[in-house]
Amino acid sequence: MTVFFIGAGPGDPELMTVKGLRLIKRCPVILYAGSLVPVEILGEAAEGADVIDTASMSLDAIIARMKQAHADGQDVARVHSGDPSIYGAVGEQMRRLDALGIACEVVPGVTSTSASSAALKRELTLSGVTQTVIMTRFAGKTPMPERENLDALARHGATLAIHLGITRIHRIVETLIPHYGAEAPVAVCYRVGWPDEQHLVGTLSNIVEQVRAAKITRTALILVGEVLDPQDFRDSYLYDADQAHIYRPKFSTQTPRRVKR
Repeated sequence: MTVFFIGAGPGDPELMTVKGLRLIKRCPVILYAGSLVPVEILGEAAEGADVIDTASMSLDAIIARMKQAHADGQDVARVHSGDPSIYGAVGEQMRRLDALGIACEVVPGVTSTSASSAALKRELTLSGVTQTVIMTRFAGKTPMPERENLDALARHGATLAIHLGITRIHRIVETLIPHYGAEAPVAVCYRVGWPDEQHLVGTLSNIVEQVRAAKITRTALILVGEVLDPQDFRDSYLYDADQAHIYRPKFSTQTPRRVKR
């Protein structure tokens, strides 16, 4: 018996890995975080599977159901939003399972950062602009280590993907303006992959007003950085004819390689 922690992606059932979907189809027990994972994700669950929304359950109750499945020899699909490695709250579950001797595996998923950049049609790392993306959160109930406070991270000038901070966006803006400038591009991506998805695009000087007008108070990612509205950037060396690499010698004929099927 194995507990599979499955990243369901941002909400769109089609933004899920083939492996994750295969496991959902065959696992007789499915525990999903209903506050963030749409039930449509489970549309291909096996008939008769025990499908449980864990939004109202405590950690002890969730582990108890996994223990029961272990006793019954039933695999469990534990379905989380996005990718389990980013604010997934899976560490404490795996720690409990390790103590109980219950096997587990993790199946990665599409992050909200990836889904948001795709929805905006923006690359988050552009040559000559930035080559770094910092995924972080704003301090709330869970405190941030002092070395990771937003002011310290903003000093890098990298692209920022700020989770769990939309209700404090006014404080985020106040912290970032000294480092990025009032006209720095910002995007707020709300429930990407869901039918009511929204994107607010603006600058640090006007994004708070937009967010308040849209009445967005949860489930939103804040992206900040010049890559969202670049004035100019260099072409990558990847496809530069004058830049040789192992797959394209400098003096090659540039004939594309076709794969026989």
